[in-house]
Amino acid sequence: MADVFHVLNVTRSILGQPWRWRGLGTDGLDAGFRPDDLVTGLLLARGCPREGIADHRAPTIRAFMPDPSIFRDMDRAAERLAAAVRGGEPITIFGDYDVDGATSAALLIRLLRALGADPQAYIPDRLMEGYGPSGEALVRIAAGGARLIVTVDCGAQAFEALAMARDAGVDVIVVDHHKCAAALPHAHALVNPNRLDEAEGAAHGHLAAVGVAFLLGAALLRLLRREGWFATRPEPRLIDLLDLVALGTVADVAQLKGLNRAFVAQGLKVMAARRNIGLAALAEAARLERAPTCHDLGFAFGPRINAGGRVGKSDLGVRLLTTEDPDEARAIAAELNRLNEERRAIEAQVAEAAGAAALGQGNRAVAIVAGQGWHPGVIGIVAGRLKESLGRPTIVIALDEAGVGKGSGRSIGGVDLGAAVLAAKDAGLLVAGGGHAMAAGITIAADGIAAFADFLEQRLAAEVARARDERALLLDAVVAPGGVGPALVTALEAGGPYGAGWPAPRVAAGPVRVVRADVVGSGHVRAIVAGEDGRSIKTIAFRQAESALGQALLGAGGTRRLWLAGRARLDEWGARPAAEMHLEDAAWAD
Repeated sequence: MADVFHVLNVTRSILGQPWRWRGLGTDGLDAGFRPDDLVTGLLLARGCPREGIADHRAPTIRAFMPDPSIFRDMDRAAERLAAAVRGGEPITIFGDYDVDGATSAALLIRLLRALGADPQAYIPDRLMEGYGPSGEALVRIAAGGARLIVTVDCGAQAFEALAMARDAGVDVIVVDHHKCAAALPHAHALVNPNRLDEAEGAAHGHLAAVGVAFLLGAALLRLLRREGWFATRPEPRLIDLLDLVALGTVADVAQLKGLNRAFVAQGLKVMAARRNIGLAALAEAARLERAPTCHDLGFAFGPRINAGGRVGKSDLGVRLLTTEDPDEARAIAAELNRLNEERRAIEAQVAEAAGAAALGQGNRAVAIVAGQGWHPGVIGIVAGRLKESLGRPTIVIALDEAGVGKGSGRSIGGVDLGAAVLAAKDAGLLVAGGGHAMAAGITIAADGIAAFADFLEQRLAAEVARARDERALLLDAVVAPGGVGPALVTALEAGGPYGAGWPAPRVAAGPVRVVRADVVGSGHVRAIVAGEDGRSIKTIAFRQAESALGQALLGAGGTRRLWLAGRARLDEWGARPAAEMHLEDAAWAD
């Protein structure tokens, strides 16, 4: 117990951060730990009420699904869609070019096709048209015959564009989840749990746009069912589209709480069956043969679909997710795989330049870097990487030849970047801007960047300081080295799905001595460590070769004992199931 007490009171680790207990009991877990107790502890430590343990242990749609009618304009949106289906009206789904936009659009397209409609998709080009609906695009769609346009994952701030659509005589339904201002643009219906005038629906503000689209689909089917629409035709199984909901939710880094947990847990089951031809082809392109996990959605599927909008054709994702032709699916998946490799190369170049620029930011609460010629398709990814390394909100801006900047920002927990960007827009500091707590996008004149940076500094400095002061490495379990095995990994995974707002469990293991350590790949440190009983663990610390953690592992050489902290993962390379640790920090044990 003395060693466990020591771990729980690490005040300064090798990476300079305190370790704190997330909420489990202090009994170290060894060969005799009880998985049920561990899972219950994991759930409670993440805010699950005791009376909700059963529902959260195996989250189902039935347990968490709200009545869609609680959301403002939901019934009005469903009624207009139902009228379009009954009347055979031309419908266009206008989606964003990221994964949430692609999955939202694909969900509605597949559902409407199953209802007998023939919806068209319109995905704007990131470089030529920018984010969200433009008036010119909506008018052009209307001129092409569409009588109803549904925007997904965009539109909540499109005042001018929606006014032009109204004047063109086309109805627009907005399905979004981004932060809203007090004033709303004109639309036939605007469904968004983050409307400031939401009541009950505000409790679901963590939904991704694809989750809102799923609720609209449920409202539409319920209305048509009540009208007897399915008396002579089969009713589509909305549940079969949960693979799309899971993918969009995880890729958009939506908090995996409440309904989102059910969406992802059940969506992964649907995805494992590989009913969606496009997703099956994408899994094949990613060489994923087993059932997908949350990690796969965020790091295998998501980046490939995003690559189309970032450096290729913006509609490739929607085409992949809606095709019924296996040959077309394989061709698109291969193209997205190629574009993803191209994206990585471009990202590396921008990341190097942005990282160098960030070094001159000093102690500013929000890092804002800008560069001429940076590819706007990768600035969001670079902002995320810089945010992680700097430990503060970061905005990366790509400037074009005309001096107009497109920026993408990522925030840290406890700092609402989206609200600050909306405030800056209202103050006249931005051409355009919006987002949510953890991510935001802006359009800004180059000569306005300094004033914008000063505005954010004044508004967010206290929030950032508080969030950074409270930052600590949170532990869920402490194990002896021999306890890091497949049984532990299985027990930890039972508390999932994990993601934003429902963090993957972190364990401390030790004390250990480093048996062997070396640098592999792109600056990763691989190490074999062993406990006092001689039982060893495989570990890896990604991109840590130059950090204090990496140097400690490489220099320990079996002389000093360490406590290790990180994620326990299954090692899938061996013939027999084994476990390894993905290290995030370490602390000297003596």
